Amino acid sequence: MHNYTLSQIAELLGATLDGDGACEISKIATLANAQSGHIAFLANKKYRSQLSDTQAGAVILSAADAEYYQGNKLIVANPYVCYAKLAQLLDTTPRSASPGIHPSAVVHPDATVASTAAIAANAVIEAGAVIGDNAQIGANCFIGENTKIGNGTKLWANVSVYHDVEIGSDCLFQSSSVIGSDGFGYANDKGQWIKIPQLGRVIIGDKVEIGAGATVDRGAIDDTIIHSNVIIDNQCQIAHNVEIGSGTAIAGCTVIAGSTTIGKNCQIAGLVGINGHIDICDGVILTGMSMVTKAITKPGIYSSGLPHSSNKEWRRNIAHFRNLPEMKVRLKALETLTKSLNVDN
Repeated sequence: MHNYTLSQIAELLGATLDGDGACEISKIATLANAQSGHIAFLANKKYRSQLSDTQAGAVILSAADAEYYQGNKLIVANPYVCYAKLAQLLDTTPRSASPGIHPSAVVHPDATVASTAAIAANAVIEAGAVIGDNAQIGANCFIGENTKIGNGTKLWANVSVYHDVEIGSDCLFQSSSVIGSDGFGYANDKGQWIKIPQLGRVIIGDKVEIGAGATVDRGAIDDTIIHSNVIIDNQCQIAHNVEIGSGTAIAGCTVIAGSTTIGKNCQIAGLVGINGHIDICDGVILTGMSMVTKAITKPGIYSSGLPHSSNKEWRRNIAHFRNLPEMKVRLKALETLTKSLNVDN
């Protein structure tokens, strides 16, 4: 772990330094738990009260919050973004594989592995696979036939990448993610399910991150495509022939059904369900537990999940919901009666 002075950090972040530039920083911490030699940040004004008691050696904050803190500080336009950049600088996350090929790894003679790549214990790399420069393939990973892993891409342990998948550079795959598994394709013949072989591929761009336990199915005929700079959280399901535009972020346990297209720079919260064969335009925000059943053609914020209530209130509301058809009939009858009375008058 390398220490940095505040002057060095200010230069790297493009921040305005107010305080002792020689102060050494070894770690990022929260305002509440920071000690000397640590740097904290304030990105939410509701934590502003913690500035008076923090023991941090320095704090990253905005110009609007600078007056509330008298210690060493780095003043920036966006403290959260600067925190992210500094976290990368001070990152202590280990490699998923040591340089070279572990003796227990099984690499097919027809696979191509760059000399700078790292292949961990018990990994399996099939024929025709290509592993790029500085790629890291974690323990027990499986790389299928003719799959390409780009330069600098990192797979943690137990990631499975099926055949004919293309993954770009500088991607990150968390443990137990599955890329290129069969899509849910079947035809029903008089009650018998006939499997449809999934002949498409998965194409993933650069700087894509896939969470633990997430699955991305291969296309049925055409490809499933995830463009560059997409982030997908844990335990998401991306079905066959889905296309996700660049810059889109998808939170945990969201499910996207087949042949749906998600635009650029969308934000999809957790537990969202998106129907198949629809298009969602650029710049859409879906709040948690939304159910999307039809296309969205205008950018904006969309919601459908109901917030929690007491059990008593929920039961009462459900009872009203069940009576909606009857209430609709009664309302129409009242409207007809009102119109009739107005005509008579």
